[in-house]
Amino acid sequence: MGSDRHYPEERPAHEREVEGFAIERHPVTVRQFAEFVAATGYVTVAERELDPGDFPGADPADLVPGALVFTPTDGPVDLGDWRRWWRWEPGACWRRPHGPGSDALDTPDHPVVQVAYADAAAYADWAGRRLPSEAEWEYAARGGLDGAEYAWGDERTPDGAVLANTWLGAFPYRNEGWGGTSPVGSYPANGYGLVDLIGNVWEWTSDLFAPRHFPPGSRAPEPGGRAGLLAPTTSPRVARATKGGSHLCAPEYCRRYRPAARSPQSDDSATSHLGFRCAR
Repeated sequence: MGSDRHYPEERPAHEREVEGFAIERHPVTVRQFAEFVAATGYVTVAERELDPGDFPGADPADLVPGALVFTPTDGPVDLGDWRRWWRWEPGACWRRPHGPGSDALDTPDHPVVQVAYADAAAYADWAGRRLPSEAEWEYAARGGLDGAEYAWGDERTPDGAVLANTWLGAFPYRNEGWGGTSPVGSYPANGYGLVDLIGNVWEWTSDLFAPRHFPPGSRAPEPGGRAGLLAPTTSPRVARATKGGSHLCAPEYCRRYRPAARSPQSDDSATSHLGFRCAR
């Protein structure tokens, strides 16, 4: 698990053992999430009123239900400032992933997005499942290729083949690929028969995020010495590990389209490139 060759948060590479588990073949789709909402009346975090106490100093006029939406720029920009291509969009949610005027039900076989951690956990509970741990997710993503750079081997595009929905072109203004999410299963399955673990959408795991790995026997900073046991929250101050990269990962900006890659997301995060899959 992990890698010593890329970003600091992936270190150290280490041995990890997991018990047997099952994991869904693909991320939860818009159609599946719509069935959950229809059956339960569930209201996602992005659709709820915001607590001013969570955002000290913010203009109350800005504290309205909504979510983050990716917006391509007109041309090259400073890649050190993510605010150039992300905007807060009032009214954006899983039903309207890009804000008013968009409709997720037009793409029922795409991964559902704009789901915060509590939303993913609620769906998993309804389905009689749970969210995978980070170790389970990475084991599944490797598809049996332990130590390989990518889920399919050691080359990003073997023989020129594009094997995941990642950014093709010049980020963040010219995308020659999908330009957004793609239907699940649009790319080949890995060695375990699983699809879209790399690219398309980032995926939630149950583990709290730490800025490095803490192998078994080492001391982790989380209370109790173990990550991942905190109940779902809607707090912007609690961060979980997300995995897999997304359609926005580009070589010049985000080389996180690999099993070892990881990124923090606050529990209240709802974005247009973040989804999940379940395990048990």
